[in-house]
Amino acid sequence: MGIFIEHNTLPIILIAILLIVVAGQGAQQITMESGTDTFVEKTSKLYQDFDHLYLRIFFTQSIVVIIEGEDVKSAEVLQAIDRLEQQSKYTKNVVGTSSAVSAIKNFNYQVTGRYEMPDSREEIDTIVSSHSSDFETILPDDTHTIIFIEMAGDATDSQMKEVLRETEIAASISEFPPDYNIIVTGDPAFSIAMDHEMQASMAPLLLISIILMFIVLNFVFLHVRWKLMPLPIVILGIVYTFGAMGYLKIPLSMVSMSAFPILIGLGIDYAIQFHSRIEEELEREHDEAKAVIQTIKHTGPAVLTAMIITGLGFFSLFTSSVPMIQDFAKLLLIGIIMCFLASLFVGVALIYGLDIFSRKNLFASFKPKSNNSPGTSGITTPAAKNTSKQPDNKQPDKLERLLENTSKLTIKHPFIIIGIAAILCISGLYVDSFVPIQTDVKTFVPQDMPALIDLGHLGDIIGGTDQLNLIIKTDDATDPNVLKWMDEFSTHEVEGRGHIYSASSIVPIIKSMNGGTIPDNNEDIARLYDQIPEMRKKRFIHGNNMLLINLGIGNAVADIGLTGIEELVEIVNEDLAWMPSPPGVFVTITGNSVVFTEVITSLTTGRVAMTFLGLALVFGGLLIIYRDWVKAFTPVITMFMVIGWAGGIMYYSGLEYTPMTATLGALILGVGSEYAILMMERYYEEKEKGLPPVAAMREASAKIGKAIIPSGLTTMFGFSALIASPFSMTSNFGLVTVIDVALALLAAFIVFPPVMVLLDTWRDNMKAKNIVHRHAKTGKHVPIAEIDIQ
Repeated sequence: MGIFIEHNTLPIILIAILLIVVAGQGAQQITMESGTDTFVEKTSKLYQDFDHLYLRIFFTQSIVVIIEGEDVKSAEVLQAIDRLEQQSKYTKNVVGTSSAVSAIKNFNYQVTGRYEMPDSREEIDTIVSSHSSDFETILPDDTHTIIFIEMAGDATDSQMKEVLRETEIAASISEFPPDYNIIVTGDPAFSIAMDHEMQASMAPLLLISIILMFIVLNFVFLHVRWKLMPLPIVILGIVYTFGAMGYLKIPLSMVSMSAFPILIGLGIDYAIQFHSRIEEELEREHDEAKAVIQTIKHTGPAVLTAMIITGLGFFSLFTSSVPMIQDFAKLLLIGIIMCFLASLFVGVALIYGLDIFSRKNLFASFKPKSNNSPGTSGITTPAAKNTSKQPDNKQPDKLERLLENTSKLTIKHPFIIIGIAAILCISGLYVDSFVPIQTDVKTFVPQDMPALIDLGHLGDIIGGTDQLNLIIKTDDATDPNVLKWMDEFSTHEVEGRGHIYSASSIVPIIKSMNGGTIPDNNEDIARLYDQIPEMRKKRFIHGNNMLLINLGIGNAVADIGLTGIEELVEIVNEDLAWMPSPPGVFVTITGNSVVFTEVITSLTTGRVAMTFLGLALVFGGLLIIYRDWVKAFTPVITMFMVIGWAGGIMYYSGLEYTPMTATLGALILGVGSEYAILMMERYYEEKEKGLPPVAAMREASAKIGKAIIPSGLTTMFGFSALIASPFSMTSNFGLVTVIDVALALLAAFIVFPPVMVLLDTWRDNMKAKNIVHRHAKTGKHVPIAEIDIQ
């Protein structure tokens, strides 16, 4: 591979440029997603119940218009509402509207036979007061009224955007009095605003990440020329990732958007490793072609192994049942492959080409300088090249001495270091179970987002709109026994359960049309069904075999949390067992609250299983690659320590787990194991040169550490860009990840050296004893070559 890259530098660069154009075409196909599909697998029963039985049949999404002012029942305001509603009815993709005006017209029609507004204010007040339960949502008081512009439950994002735009236009031209406040809000408006905020925040996050890396490379990556080279290389990998994302139809969600700063942090690590090693080889050999070949030969397998193990750590994310976490895993896997390939081919080819170009141009204008002259690392004269085989007497710099002395100290006191690390790990794992879990999805978005403030204002006016939706499947929707059971069960839930505040179904409508009772025969019920306006009837009945009960649970997500909602669902299920439906009637509990309860619970409670699966995958991968239990065990035990430490920091710093931080175990394994693997690869490379374990580890720490420190710091700076995200969930994730990468770096230089040397020395001693024991049995002399002299 090294020979291939050295012989094909220009074609590689030209192909890389061509692939940028191809990636740009793919990136244009990326879509944004934030709906139920991103949280629930389409093949799951949870999704089938929610989407097929509820969303597509009964559910309507509503753009909500709030009108607030001194007197919303004044003639001038009611006329403006009527104009707005009439305009909205004929908007494409609107399936219906409801307001105080349309409700007053309906009740007036029942009395007078005329579908129009009454002539006097007294008549309006009489209608409202005599049907107060029908007006409590659309006309909660004299200063607020609500208009609902309804769309189908499965309306697409583009359809919702169009209806929202048309509603805003209609509200602006409906001639409301100037001193009245008009607010267009609702869940669709909130979702659209959140999608826009996600798109708007992604570019600044990437820009901040790049700026931070520019700074850290300038100040830390000092021992090489072209120290900013890793930055364009990783950006190239990100461009390729965007392209692959579009071609593979991986959507952009609240979680997957955070993958790019992560990939910048990881990808720049690969670029730095190759860059640092080729400079080291140039400094040693003074031969550009040989430097490329030696870099690919030694660093290529090490970085490839690290990338594979990183991928195995990320692969555990696929165990999540949440599609957006699976998309996150896909994006991370594709991204690390693209960044690795960009670093391997384009990064090495560029440095090789620049080095050749620099040598040809500088030889003509500069006199030969010694290898130790500042600024001439890797730029050699013919005289220098003639002496390329002389020993390298370059003195280690301050960073090398610091890393070498650190490893010397930790190896000298292995049991103290490992003991302290183990105690901190165990205590961290223990307190990790007490870290609180944040489950209110509205806290994940920017709290100053106007759409969220408007939605909160709507909740203040009409109360919470959270519901449990009960789908009743029956052979005959006109069966009076079914309706009577629905009436009794609804009454029991509202009166007997503290967090169930209301119940709506077809039953109250039938009772109001029949003198407050349910008819005793199917024919009368069917006749009443026929009299109900189709729009109103479709909210609660589908065909002749499906009915709906909506149990209003107020603002349950904020009041009792998803854990409380989960308990409430269990209580309703117990009530269904205690008050069973008639024979042949089946009840399914679903709804938005139920879906998010199960999704967030599976996200946060499944993190331990995800982490241990990641540990098993990483250990298994290392065992397959190396066929050596010491090489497989050492990086894993090092990262296990970090996982424990991270749990302790989460607890003592007062941080909370969210759907994103729940993936941290897999991310720590993916990111942190790379440092340990690179250290281990260099350690065994130095041992093969004849160095004993302690000296080999000191040399490995000094040499590879010069690359790991800059790459680790740039990774941390890349992750730190997430802290600037307006989404608190992403910001929290960025902060925790920065801390964990710092811990992984600390473990690589403090914990890994004594563990590696201790286990490797123990194994070497056991091998030596076995050799001596075997030859002692035969009475033969022990060949010195068979024993590793230390």
